[in-house]
Amino acid sequence: MEQSRLRLAISLLRQLLKFHPKPFLIAVAGASVYAICTVASSFGLGYVVDEVIIPRYQTNIIDRQTFLTACLIVIGIGLVRAVGVVVRRSYAGVSHWSTSESLSTQLIRHIMRQPTMWHQKHMTGDLVARIGVDSDTAASVLGPLPFSTSVVLLVGLTSVWLVVIDLPLGLLAVTVIPLLFALNLGYQRRIDRHFDSAQKALGDLSEAVHESFDGVMVVKAFGAEDREHVRLATISSKLKEARIRAVNARAVFEALVDGTPSLVNVSLIAYGAVRVRSGDLTIGELSSFIYLFTLLVFPLRIIGYLLSEIPHSSSGFKRVREILDEPLEDQPVVNKLSSDSKLAVKIEHARFTYAEGAVPVFSDVSFSVPVGSIVAVVGETGSGKSTLLKLIAGLISAQDGSVHVSEGGSALVFQEPFLFSGSLQFNLTLGKSVPITDIARALWASVSEEFVSDLDQGIDTIVGERGISLSGGQRQRIALARAIASGRQTLLLDDTTSALDPTTESMVIDRLASLSDTTTTIIVASRPTTIKIADYVLFIHDGIVHDLSTHDELMRTSQTYLNLMMSFEIDRKAS
Repeated sequence: MEQSRLRLAISLLRQLLKFHPKPFLIAVAGASVYAICTVASSFGLGYVVDEVIIPRYQTNIIDRQTFLTACLIVIGIGLVRAVGVVVRRSYAGVSHWSTSESLSTQLIRHIMRQPTMWHQKHMTGDLVARIGVDSDTAASVLGPLPFSTSVVLLVGLTSVWLVVIDLPLGLLAVTVIPLLFALNLGYQRRIDRHFDSAQKALGDLSEAVHESFDGVMVVKAFGAEDREHVRLATISSKLKEARIRAVNARAVFEALVDGTPSLVNVSLIAYGAVRVRSGDLTIGELSSFIYLFTLLVFPLRIIGYLLSEIPHSSSGFKRVREILDEPLEDQPVVNKLSSDSKLAVKIEHARFTYAEGAVPVFSDVSFSVPVGSIVAVVGETGSGKSTLLKLIAGLISAQDGSVHVSEGGSALVFQEPFLFSGSLQFNLTLGKSVPITDIARALWASVSEEFVSDLDQGIDTIVGERGISLSGGQRQRIALARAIASGRQTLLLDDTTSALDPTTESMVIDRLASLSDTTTTIIVASRPTTIKIADYVLFIHDGIVHDLSTHDELMRTSQTYLNLMMSFEIDRKAS
């Protein structure tokens, strides 16, 4: 068991030190200077007591040369020791925070390289916790590590020096070292499981809080504040209990670590007084001895802190590695059509299923969309309309067959538009340099120019988190304008106009049709007025995608399509 813990610690430190070894080595060098000066300072103290203080009391005379020498020794050692402390602390901090940053960056890059399907299988709050809290926790062991490594040097030098000063007293003092190490190891065994459970509970809480805040409007709308409070309180209590168990274990450990050296120190003073009286030890040597032993106790506690930090860091690093060790899933493949092609989209024998063994959403789907056309995708709820648009957009990949899109690329506008909390201009350009004329064109095509001009700051207006200051229809139109401003030649609208009134929706479709002969629009639609405006209809039923037809032709040839249109009309009149 101890060997497995040792291997775990070595493996953890080896992986962490790969990121920024230089600042860590500088911190270790500074800590080593501190250790050497700590031992040397006891020599300086003994020299001052025996050569300056005691002669002063015995002769009432101070030798100026001896006094200056003692001052130079004490001040010189103190200054060098101070430099060592500054270097050690500064570069230990650099090592810690640089490694934490590198871990977070590596994790973010790995997550960003994963395809959409991977993200749908992971909770956002959990990923945020791993990037932030867990990355910082994983690197936290690097803070005390440089000092702890120097403690090994300090313990070795101190043990030798204590024995050199006085053999019997030195052997008594050295016995406390293995005792403190035994206490530290026992503490580590107890604390491991508490840190693991606490770190997991912290991740669960972060995930739950993120989800709760994200859905705050739903919670308030359904009066679920108390239930949500109870849910979060239950998760928080698990974290609290794990932390309390860890604190209790640390409290016992701290008491033993504080008490044991104090008892040994009393014994050393009592036995040392006997050695002084017998003439085997001078007062200066005893003072040097007790001073050095006292200085040794605190660094030994740092070893304990390091050993307690290792399982803590290991828990965080384990959660980070769980994500980093997940292989990168294959990115969806979307082939480019030739520049002289008359088609905007071409799908051949595509099959897609969300999970292995599940019923396919599509099987053997093939169709083509001409450039410059408006196509309405029509089907019952759950028939796979949104899935089809995600295939064309390259967000998911067909298990079989191929998807081809024109070189101009595609832009998908979701049914639930997402807006960032910045300005309208940022939401329209996503930070890219887009000519103001293209922005104006996009606002016009999405019928957004009027309400944007009425805003106090126009396109510089801050929209708030998720565009909360805008209405649902306004958010949909801004999301559509963003797609148009991107310059993509194929627009994929996933029921993007559902929050618009029929008149505004009709204006949007008309303006999209007038953009250019090379802009193709594929829109998921459920309003008969929108479907009738479309050049073609792509009808989906029972996992089968019927080839492009006109609305009138489908009304004549497909009873299923006719029934669906009648249900749409009934819903529209009822609303």
